[in-house]
Amino acid sequence: MTSAASPGAARAYDVIVLGLGAMGSAAADRLAARGSRVLGLERFTPAHAHGSSHGGSRIVRQSYFEGAGYVPLLLRSYELFERLERETGREIMLRCGGLMLGREDSAAVAGSRHSAAVWDLPHELLDAAEIRRRFPAFAPGKDVVGLYEERAGLVRPEETVRAQLQLAAAAGAELRFGEPAAGWRALPGGGVEVRTAEGSYAADHLVICPGAWAPELLADLGLPLRVERQLMFWFQPAGGVGPYLPERHPIYIWEDPTGSQIYGFPAIDGPEGGVKGAFFRSGAECTPDTIDRTVYPEEIEEFATYLGARLPGLPGRLVRAATCMYTTTPDEHFVIAPHPRHPAVTVACGFSGHGFKFAPVVGEILADLALTGETAHPIGMFRPERLTGAA
Repeated sequence: MTSAASPGAARAYDVIVLGLGAMGSAAADRLAARGSRVLGLERFTPAHAHGSSHGGSRIVRQSYFEGAGYVPLLLRSYELFERLERETGREIMLRCGGLMLGREDSAAVAGSRHSAAVWDLPHELLDAAEIRRRFPAFAPGKDVVGLYEERAGLVRPEETVRAQLQLAAAAGAELRFGEPAAGWRALPGGGVEVRTAEGSYAADHLVICPGAWAPELLADLGLPLRVERQLMFWFQPAGGVGPYLPERHPIYIWEDPTGSQIYGFPAIDGPEGGVKGAFFRSGAECTPDTIDRTVYPEEIEEFATYLGARLPGLPGRLVRAATCMYTTTPDEHFVIAPHPRHPAVTVACGFSGHGFKFAPVVGEILADLALTGETAHPIGMFRPERLTGAA
């Protein structure tokens, strides 16, 4: 369905959602559930592997070292992941526990302890000997400690996006794939227009969830965003995946004395699926059009050497490697807000490599903002003006 988008034209939709990845699919779900006439536009296929919402697993955790202000959003996100599972029958979340590793004063450990203390979250602080005893795959040095959180674990990103799209469609949303936006504008008489190669669409409100395409679709905001090429690796341990099964091996984030971090997961895809790990925020700058999707032998060797010094049973044989993109703000906090100059537009971008665990609650926030202009969720720290210096 298309709609002529002149200022006086009747609008076929209440809300257009631009981008149907993690955040956009969540927004489409929550908006349609509230009875809105929703059009969702996506340049690729559902749950595609061209952006940031793929790779089979994403970490979820509540003792959040990135800031205690995120914890209320995480608590709600957990509830909404559980709702997705109940309403779709999909297996989305696995609570296998999580370890934040590093020196006691590292960001990963100290920040997690702070959030746990502020919000009275259950956790344990383990010394190196206790880490080795309880989780023998790890080989921490004597100065390494670990904050263990039983509620931590992982979610499956592709299944999450599919579940959110499933619910959005069931509630009446019109979802169009393979249809990238050529541009958008706020209309003089109110509302918005979005143009694609197929036509023009009009709506009362526009929600933009562009992922790595934010510098293009939100250029007018002048946000200092950096799009980065990131790598993910899956290894088959020489001794088999037994020690890395979810009942024995938690998710982890491990910070070294330089501040560099790696993260990893248990073996969740059977004997041949491998054990996944990656560096956190170490990628070269790119754009969605220029990203190099080839993973080179020297990149594999660099990560394998680093990983093997910390988990001696790995790396073993490489099963596969893949690329994704982070879209990072200078302070590594998100951008979620009404557009500063266009009240009929809401934006969500700059999730800086740690946003997927928030997808369901971001969808709820975006629905609030699109329909009422405000939300009860704490999102003050996500205002775009903090990055641009605008009043």
